[in-house]
Amino acid sequence: MTPKYIEIMEEIKRRLVNGSLIAGSKLPSVRQLTEEFSCSKTTVIKAYTELEKEHLIFSVPKSGYYVVNEYKNETHANEGIDFLSAGPDKNLIPYIDFHHCMNQAIDMYKEELFTYSDQQGLYSLRVQIVKYLQNLQVFTQPERVVVVSGSQQALNLLASMPFPNGKNNILIEQPTYFGFIETINLQQATAFGIELSEEGIDFDRLEYIFRNNDIKFFYIIPRFHNPLGHCYTNKEKKKIVELAERYDVYIVEDDFLGDLDPNGKSDPLFSFDPSGRVIYVKSFSKVFLPGLRVAAVILPTLMIRNFLRYKFSADFNSSAISQGTLEIYLKSGMFTSHLKKIKKVYRTKMQILKEACELLLPKDTQFTKPTSGFYLSIRLPENVSAKQVVHLLNEQRIFVDDASRMYLPEFKMDNLLRLSISQVKESQIKPGVESLAHGISFISRRNNHHIKKNLLHF
Repeated sequence: MTPKYIEIMEEIKRRLVNGSLIAGSKLPSVRQLTEEFSCSKTTVIKAYTELEKEHLIFSVPKSGYYVVNEYKNETHANEGIDFLSAGPDKNLIPYIDFHHCMNQAIDMYKEELFTYSDQQGLYSLRVQIVKYLQNLQVFTQPERVVVVSGSQQALNLLASMPFPNGKNNILIEQPTYFGFIETINLQQATAFGIELSEEGIDFDRLEYIFRNNDIKFFYIIPRFHNPLGHCYTNKEKKKIVELAERYDVYIVEDDFLGDLDPNGKSDPLFSFDPSGRVIYVKSFSKVFLPGLRVAAVILPTLMIRNFLRYKFSADFNSSAISQGTLEIYLKSGMFTSHLKKIKKVYRTKMQILKEACELLLPKDTQFTKPTSGFYLSIRLPENVSAKQVVHLLNEQRIFVDDASRMYLPEFKMDNLLRLSISQVKESQIKPGVESLAHGISFISRRNNHHIKKNLLHF
């Protein structure tokens, strides 16, 4: 006999398929379904909980349950497996909550949201950001926070403006976030690289570069690095800050996924910086809404005025309506509730991915082992190029990222793949890695055959 909660799940799925329930619509209340199926509230809640796990519905506290997206039959074979996309899981985006907060913001601020606002950002939002950042061990004041139109704008402005140390060059990890490499290229800035591996960076090399290369700032992603997924230890972070202080180098800390860190004792570089040496950049795009285009940057007081001059020339001020909505979302506690949900989802996905890589990848393939975040990288055998693997998998509608664009020219490699777990379904991870493993082995055998054939011919 089929358990009652399964019957309820199947009925909800049937309504999703036939269109009687559509994306964003509210589901029947628990009480309605207890009457309809002659069962207990516990049974209905169990059914809804299981549907949440399948990312078909989501709950809003004190409001009820809602459809996340239009139901797609799992048998759709051409759906594809997406290890490429790096935005947040579309099934976890809190559309209903955010719509509610936007309406509240408009009612509360009215014309303030539709005229020019404080160039540094709404003060009330900066207060909420300061309160929230305390959870990440970032302690500052609203006067040091500048609201920007996404972290990319902050990085672009920091790369272009002069710094108090009077230096000109930029140091970046290799590999690193390709958007910042593009900024460096467009601004024709001089950039140095320092190799980052699964074991971290060479501190002797770091000190040499700081001492000899006129470094304005070191751009670093210390938690859940893009593309490696690497996290520095607190001891390493403290040492980086100490070296930066010794050689008068600023640090630009991009903590875009710090919210997902399951290690409560892991601190940002900012927490080791009493002098204003670390500039902290916090995006809300990856864990919340990419289209919001709101991020925060914490600057030393002596840099704020100049930073605002450069921002004025870019866009005067960031979207006021986005700022007002985010303020209410933070103040209401909805963001904290949202984070609890997504931390579990992304950590689970990453664990499934690591287990699949351990089980299925060829022995001469290496992979990083992040505890959470979005990214895991795979180092391919010497005779296999990332472009070959990407091309082969694309034909099977499996999408992965060739990380070659994440290197400066002198560091460029063609044996690194980046896998993102943010939008791939849990059920697709193992089959996707299995196909990836087969593809690597196939290309390796094919390339070895060509080499042997050429040697014989020679």
